[in-house]
Amino acid sequence: MGQPEDTVSPAKGQLFIVSAPSGAGKTTLCREILKRFPRMRYSVSHTTRVPREGEKPGKDYYFVSAEAFEAGIADGLWAEWARVHDHYYGTSVRFLDEARENGIDVLLDIDVQGTRQMIRRFPDSITVFIMPPSPEVLRRRLNGRGTESPEAIERRMTAARQEMAQRGIYRYTVVNDDLDVAVAKLADIIHCHSPRN
Repeated sequence: MGQPEDTVSPAKGQLFIVSAPSGAGKTTLCREILKRFPRMRYSVSHTTRVPREGEKPGKDYYFVSAEAFEAGIADGLWAEWARVHDHYYGTSVRFLDEARENGIDVLLDIDVQGTRQMIRRFPDSITVFIMPPSPEVLRRRLNGRGTESPEAIERRMTAARQEMAQRGIYRYTVVNDDLDVAVAKLADIIHCHSPRN
């Protein structure tokens, strides 16, 4: 005899990890996906850097001290973490575990290094790498921002080549040439692995 209907545990939530080189349009894609899947939660990272103008704690990042972050490393509180430009960034393992136990899917926007850590800890994660149509288009997009020096753009291009060389660790690759098409492909992947969405 089965359990009464109101005590049946929900199916575990799924983790969807999206990575991309800077300028490939990952942030815009993630924003569109969250509009399409209102029950999906976005994983807000913790960081030790100071908030930039307009950033809201709990929405853009959780801002914590270096001491608190390092204590979290020692206590195993981070599902993935990295030190970038003298600041720590990490994802709360408690948040992910609670969401999954409650049948809530989570969208994570993390880099290749973080993805490697995540798939060791959560091997059933669905990983998607967002590719620009070409290096030339990526360079045009970075230049079009008008916010960085030529040297900074070269550093981003070098990092992008290194990241794109590792896209083989991802289950899916989506080329962001046309935003609507890329959003539709990413949405199809989510539907495929999370029937509740």
